[in-house]
Amino acid sequence: MRFTRHPLFGCVLVTLALAASAVAQVPTDSLDSRVQAEIAQSRGKVSLFAKNLDSGASYGFGADDLVRTASTIKVPIMVEAFAQVASGRTRWTRRVVLTDRKKISGSGVLQELSNGLQLRFRDAMTLMIVLSDNTATNLVLDVIGTEAVNARMDRLGLTQTRLLRKLGGGGVTKSGRDPANTPFGLGVTTPREMVTLLEKIESGEVVSRAASAEMIKILKREQFHEGMGRALQGVEMATKVGALDQLRSDVGIIYTKRGRIAMAITCDDIPEVDWTVDNPGYLLLSRLSLILIEGLAN
Repeated sequence: MRFTRHPLFGCVLVTLALAASAVAQVPTDSLDSRVQAEIAQSRGKVSLFAKNLDSGASYGFGADDLVRTASTIKVPIMVEAFAQVASGRTRWTRRVVLTDRKKISGSGVLQELSNGLQLRFRDAMTLMIVLSDNTATNLVLDVIGTEAVNARMDRLGLTQTRLLRKLGGGGVTKSGRDPANTPFGLGVTTPREMVTLLEKIESGEVVSRAASAEMIKILKREQFHEGMGRALQGVEMATKVGALDQLRSDVGIIYTKRGRIAMAITCDDIPEVDWTVDNPGYLLLSRLSLILIEGLAN
């Protein structure tokens, strides 16, 4: 038996699909009220965006605010490193040399090691993510170039995400010379763009499926989990944290049983300078991540 499709049938399907998509994208009043109530109790400025990569449900609060990246800019740097290796511009086995002049204070271990130490480019890149090593980050940037990171973000359609300079100074990019970007320090982005980048990596769209999968594996090995997802046990996370005196930020994907929740949360203008694991910014990131997971779960 042969069936003839009614001409309105296709329109009905499109309408239903659009309606379903709209439902997926609109957060419940409960989620919005819970997020805003939590933010109202904080003493910093909060900007965030989160998306369930399985259902498409998303939520934003200041999602398109320009925010300081701190060390979360190391995710775009990692992307460009993988891209240059894939294109043959450099090799993971290339040797980089640590010198006393190149040592940068702050997070990481290389600043404690001996002058003249040689390590592979791949090892420097891994240290940049897993230990957020600042010295390793500059060693990576010495190889790939600072402007190349921003050019890569342009190709990915992420026009607000910008590396502004190397850590400790030098390597200032064109965007870094723009006076409007002076307040952002190392880098600038928006929560929405960071989540978009994470989603592209998770879906295998960045460089190649194999390279994207490797990037996710490295992010899963990050050693710092004081922020989002800190209260979770037995849950995989692929994350990168950022911290400055008055800022705490976290970007990543939390692999819950009810969906892969990608999120980017920044808390800036924190009144107290507190470098303990109980910094109020970290605690806020933790609470907000739990609210977002519950509100966006399938």
